Amino acid sequence: MRQLLAIALLALSPIAAASAQDLPAPTGPVVLTISGAIGTTNGDGVAMFDQAMIDGLAQHTITSETPWYDGEQAFSGVLVSALLEAVGATGSALSVTALNGYSAEIPRADVTDNPVILASRVNGDLLSVRDKGPLFVIYPFDTQPELFNEVYFGRSVWQVTAMSVQ
Repeated sequence: MRQLLAIALLALSPIAAASAQDLPAPTGPVVLTISGAIGTTNGDGVAMFDQAMIDGLAQHTITSETPWYDGEQAFSGVLVSALLEAVGATGSALSVTALNGYSAEIPRADVTDNPVILASRVNGDLLSVRDKGPLFVIYPFDTQPELFNEVYFGRSVWQVTAMSVQ
């Protein structure tokens, strides 16, 4: 029995090693941790990102008015759909959590049907924690005015630090 267990563990070890190597380890402070139904990790069942890793993904800009800032602002960051693709997400919803523990559920269709970004900059400046950073879910309110309502405002989580794919 021990030999069978040892053989099984030996056979599975390359799979575990390959999963851990698919995403490089962050070298700076971790600003986002993704868990849940993901296939690509760099930690114990999670994918951790520092700012450089997020900046290394294709960036997108949404210039829009929001309920939280005066006038039009240019938010830039990674498409949430691209981030989910990078971690091999397979779930149908995301639970997005902020530094203060607030969380909101976002249907995956929101980010596949719309260019929703996880903004790390506003008008070119990194979002500080004081200014809703390090990451802020921004919907394309400028091009899709039907999203400018309380439902999507509640899903626009700021001070994002974690996402769980469900």
